[in-house]
Amino acid sequence: MSICSDVISFALKSGAEQCESIFCAKKITTIRITDSEIVEIKESYEKSIGTRLVMNKKICSAQSAIMDPRSLVEEALHVAKNLAQKEFWTSFPENIRDTHIEKTNDQKIWNLDAAKISQIAQTMIDAASHQKISRISGSLNVVCDDFQIQNTSGLFKSEKSTYIAGGINAEADIKIPVSGIGQANSRTLNSFEPARIGSDAAKMCSDSTNPSNAENLTTSIVFDPLAVGELLFFVLGPNFNLKTFSEKKSCFSNKGDKIAIEDLNIDDNPHISDNLGAKSFDDEGVPTRINQLIKNGIFENTYSDTYNAVKEKSTSSGNASRSGVPLGRSASPITFSSPHNLTISSGNQDREEIIKDTKNGILIGRLWYTYAVNPIRGDFSCTARNGVFQIRNGQLTPIKSVRIIHNLPNLLQNISAIGNNSTTVLPWAGSPVTCPTIRCEGISVVPI
Repeated sequence: MSICSDVISFALKSGAEQCESIFCAKKITTIRITDSEIVEIKESYEKSIGTRLVMNKKICSAQSAIMDPRSLVEEALHVAKNLAQKEFWTSFPENIRDTHIEKTNDQKIWNLDAAKISQIAQTMIDAASHQKISRISGSLNVVCDDFQIQNTSGLFKSEKSTYIAGGINAEADIKIPVSGIGQANSRTLNSFEPARIGSDAAKMCSDSTNPSNAENLTTSIVFDPLAVGELLFFVLGPNFNLKTFSEKKSCFSNKGDKIAIEDLNIDDNPHISDNLGAKSFDDEGVPTRINQLIKNGIFENTYSDTYNAVKEKSTSSGNASRSGVPLGRSASPITFSSPHNLTISSGNQDREEIIKDTKNGILIGRLWYTYAVNPIRGDFSCTARNGVFQIRNGQLTPIKSVRIIHNLPNLLQNISAIGNNSTTVLPWAGSPVTCPTIRCEGISVVPI
């Protein structure tokens, strides 16, 4: 018997009517880079168990790094008396066959040791070295996890997964300090490109040297994938959360079906092989699916976990998350609703063609401090400080940082180009998104 079975057995003997048990073992290696050299190599091996119990319509939970089912269940039941009843609750998900996703677990990554991982990090550093670059910083995370989940509805699923993600920030102090970002991620070692991370950061930084002052204006903005990813995860994604939408807190809750240009299609796609967000089942064991959020500019669907779906008299879309740090899953007993891999369908234009066709505008390589100012209206704010260029008749000139305060519904209705250069990016402390370069019209920018 597995430890999940032991937890469930003891929970039922203790009077629980329903039980969900989660186990997660992780191998994590983190490399930290400062002042152009590796300054820390940290390895950790973690195991934890979690449980969510239902007794008299009360849902209680506990998590522990100690593999003791009895104490875990007792801790969860100890707090049950102080909880309110959830009259809407029905049951945990049943066992339904899921779709196998290719290239989500690579034995080569499991076999990596700290020495080999540090060599990969050094490749990132070496590729970022350039005569204009004064400092290089960044990190490389390699995670392997073994996840198991079982419940009293007859569900038992397990999955081993691997993840590798790295990022480099290259800085230059020529007259005015500038910087550039590069990142890459994968589920398999062979498809991970550490040299591209460093070279992308070096190019963005070196091309940004000696920037001119930015102007206060309303103009066309060309957002590269790293910038689009920030907007997707922090600004657009939350509006499709079933809980947010049902509570009228989404900027689309009170609008009609048409929310974007006809050429815009966005889905949550966890079925792309070798993708950082690929999952055959979510963190409650519900089979994942490709969930169309926007189709031809029309609002199509929301996403949810079981708890919030049952509360709204709906069914889970397979978007329960127990996200781990820095990547992968965890044994957290409580789930939250989250997209796996927000994806903008590619357009038919090359990035260079989009820039060439822009008579007057700004190219933005990366956004920072992206957050909703008024989520119900869709207002948001962000800062562009990496890879910012003035576009005049298709020609690029580096400019200083700018701030954007704009509105999401307005932005979606004024997309004028969608690129064919889709790539998977990882927003800061966020979930992966897959997106191309896009151009939007009528956006106001303010110099910083």
